[in-house]
Amino acid sequence: MQTLNEDIKTRQFKPAYLLFGEEAFLKQSYKRKLREAITGGDTMNYHSFQGKGLDVKEIISLGDTMPFFSEKRLILIEDSGFFKAASDELAAWLPAMPGTTCLLFVEEAVDKRGKLYKRVKELGYAAEMKRQDSAQLARWAASILARNGRKVTGATMNLFLERTGDDMEQIWMELEKLISYTMGSDVVTPEDVKAITSVQVSSRIFEMVNAMVAGNTKQAMGLFQDLLSLKEPPMRVLFLIARQFNQLLQVKELTEQKKGRGEIASQLKVPPFVAGKLSAQAGAFSKRELVELVNECVEAEEAVKTGRMDGRLAVELLLVGRGKGQASYSRIG
Repeated sequence: MQTLNEDIKTRQFKPAYLLFGEEAFLKQSYKRKLREAITGGDTMNYHSFQGKGLDVKEIISLGDTMPFFSEKRLILIEDSGFFKAASDELAAWLPAMPGTTCLLFVEEAVDKRGKLYKRVKELGYAAEMKRQDSAQLARWAASILARNGRKVTGATMNLFLERTGDDMEQIWMELEKLISYTMGSDVVTPEDVKAITSVQVSSRIFEMVNAMVAGNTKQAMGLFQDLLSLKEPPMRVLFLIARQFNQLLQVKELTEQKKGRGEIASQLKVPPFVAGKLSAQAGAFSKRELVELVNECVEAEEAVKTGRMDGRLAVELLLVGRGKGQASYSRIG
């Protein structure tokens, strides 16, 4: 991303850019920055295409057309699938594209072996927008708070990210609320964070598993009801519970291999403080119990998909069973 920032700053633009990856916030942010920098707000020499089935010949024809009273013509192409399917015609045209034209591709997934990807990388710049790790997110969020005159401790930032998750769009919205809420104060406290942030679904799932650990079925059921009231589909809740138990099983196995918290966090792709919480939670289960829980989740999903049980009942049975063989999905139909 340093290359993108430098090009925007110096206004020395490459013929083609590709923004791809799973972090939508970064892709949209740099798409806006590049568009503003290249066009300067000019709409006459700006063209936008979106979706699959685009006419490559139309794009090439526009690209070959000189801009009207402007230095650059920008063509934005989003979610085209050009980088997954063969786009030989477009790849062959790029070297001959006029220097007055700039192509900006925004895609979710690409095939790095394809001709178009290789050509864009050769002539321009391909930037993969990955999910940011906890340290990067903490620095980014802290820098936004600092620009708005707020200080925050590492512990408070961990609490903030724990409650917001790792989605940058969600973090951005919660930061805006936090900045407004702390107007007149220069330090963000844990109480401020708790007052304005919405508890994410993943946090409720974690609490639900904690309740299962403690054998508190009533609390687990209450948390499930909360998720239902938030319009969360039971099958999504089931998926998240299954993911949680899969993570706990991985943590248990990695711990048996004498892996440290940092290695566990790296392998599970979670922040270190989350790895610590998972390790503590995994300690309440034996490996056998976790295997049983994972299997029960698989059985529950199969029961719902085959129509033998509805999603809500499947989750409730799982919460009551607590992985000790009490939940049976095969006998209900």
